[in-house]
Amino acid sequence: MRVDDFDYDLPAELIAQAPLYPREAAKLLHVPADPGQSFGDLSFGQIARLFRPGDLLVLNRSRVIPARLFGQRARGESIAQIETTLTEDRQGDLGPGVWTSFSKPGKRIQVGDRIDYSDQLSAQVLAKDGPEVTLGFNRSGSDLVSALEACGSMPLPPYIKRERGGDAADLRDYQPFSAAEPGSVAAATASLHFDQAAIDALVDQCGIQLAQVTLHVGLGTFAPIRVQDTDQHVMHFEQCAIDAQNAQRIAQTRAAGGRVIALGTTVLRTLESLAQPILAGQAAAKRTDLFIRPGYDFQLADALITNFHLPKSTLFMLVCAFAGTDRMKAAYAHAVQQHYRFFSYGDGSFLERASRA
Repeated sequence: MRVDDFDYDLPAELIAQAPLYPREAAKLLHVPADPGQSFGDLSFGQIARLFRPGDLLVLNRSRVIPARLFGQRARGESIAQIETTLTEDRQGDLGPGVWTSFSKPGKRIQVGDRIDYSDQLSAQVLAKDGPEVTLGFNRSGSDLVSALEACGSMPLPPYIKRERGGDAADLRDYQPFSAAEPGSVAAATASLHFDQAAIDALVDQCGIQLAQVTLHVGLGTFAPIRVQDTDQHVMHFEQCAIDAQNAQRIAQTRAAGGRVIALGTTVLRTLESLAQPILAGQAAAKRTDLFIRPGYDFQLADALITNFHLPKSTLFMLVCAFAGTDRMKAAYAHAVQQHYRFFSYGDGSFLERASRA
């Protein structure tokens, strides 16, 4: 498939620069599975009407860390200003305190260099492969997270315009309510429409159940595709996991005929990456580079709550795979016409999975 087949026109003024408050005021586009049914223009305050008793809503518990850093490279008497955005924690295979990153300007970085980000935080350049730089920090685990929270800023996507370091409000606005385990370098943005009270109300009013997974969001999911054919695109890895209790809850819902509803594309990718152990009710964890595009055969998710995604992006391809390419192009055209707000801080959609042919 050609990447250009997943393009669409979007006026720049529809790119949201801040979230709406109260959260339930954001618009919600309902896309039924039946292509003969019209789109529904709702708000997140009306989302309860789309749930059924027995549904299971799956959340991502990963927490965004302040992964954007500004530092100085020290090499003898030569000093250079370096901007770093962390992309993946590699402690599992490369050792404690080791992260991959995008650090720039790359021409000023060499293997062996030290980059100082604060009095308490520094890193050594362990490897360099094009724009990707592997860093070994002088701290690890919770000590590293604490240092990042002291000197880092939220890794907002480039279409959200901020001065260097970002706004203080982004520390709150760009953090999902379900965040618990530090590790993401981008937000699972569908969760930004909810707080704990809203989720509790869905459980009480609709008779739904909840489950949790963990996927530590990396920048690779959002990286632009630089090839013309989707088959040539290589996804970056992200770490995902589920424990046995939550896997059993999902498996039981499927066995009982209930719907599994993913709150965000990160949850959807986790469910599909770990589908076999989940269906067996088993705990599982892996680094996933799953690339979901039209033609993919979904195994677990029946519905997806998600924001609107960039043209020609892997996430727009994912929603096209889930609900149908023509259907999603029509849905996005409708959203533009109705002045929905797009991307991370924008409005959202409730997509029902297209029926299998």
